[in-house]
Amino acid sequence: MKWGTKYGPEYVDRLYGMVRRHLSGDFNFVCLTDDAKGIRPEVQCLPIPPLNLNLKPGQRDGAWKKLTTFEADLHGLRGTAMFMDLDVVVVGSLDDFFTQPGAFNIIHDYPRFWRFGQRIVGNSSVYRFELGAHADVLAYFRDHMEEVQREYRNEQDFLSHYLHRQGKLNYWPTGWCPSFKYDCIPTWPTNYWKPPFVPAGARIVIFHGEVNPPDALAGKRNKRFAHIQPATWVGQAWKA
Repeated sequence: MKWGTKYGPEYVDRLYGMVRRHLSGDFNFVCLTDDAKGIRPEVQCLPIPPLNLNLKPGQRDGAWKKLTTFEADLHGLRGTAMFMDLDVVVVGSLDDFFTQPGAFNIIHDYPRFWRFGQRIVGNSSVYRFELGAHADVLAYFRDHMEEVQREYRNEQDFLSHYLHRQGKLNYWPTGWCPSFKYDCIPTWPTNYWKPPFVPAGARIVIFHGEVNPPDALAGKRNKRFAHIQPATWVGQAWKA
């Protein structure tokens, strides 16, 4: 899914290339977008369904748009779908993501030392579902927009709790989707001379927070008093 100007068509093209190299057999690669210019022809570009959020002046709808992937009829698409954020980096086989049991599979969000209690929320950078099977998620959100946005921090918080209550929430095996920020940067002070690494067993590296893939490749962190060496494997993963 691509909207606005933060991510250019090169992100879509790179993601397609990585998926093609790491997923066996035939597949249909779809980009829901408001601007298809410059995207490679192998990608099927379709409009993002309207979410109809009641936004205040200047307020962004942000990642809530992801919930439109749960339309009862998403442009007539059928079958099993795996959603991937544009800024992930694929480093291993994706085949098992389509055979892993579960009605809805998502990353178990990364633990934070300041959060206590049961950890339910999933990270929606990578999730798999049957198209049209969870239309109630989107319908509930549209009918209770203000309530949902007051109660939940973001779309993945709402989505996770909603499907957890239905007994449909499942998590990918630990290690399949490591966090670049938490799992790939060597511990201080070795981060000053050791480059970021791909953890054993990783399939998709997730970039969230203050580092994005181009910055990781350049050895740049958007955080004061923090340092990383260049993650050269990002560039290798991007090669067409």
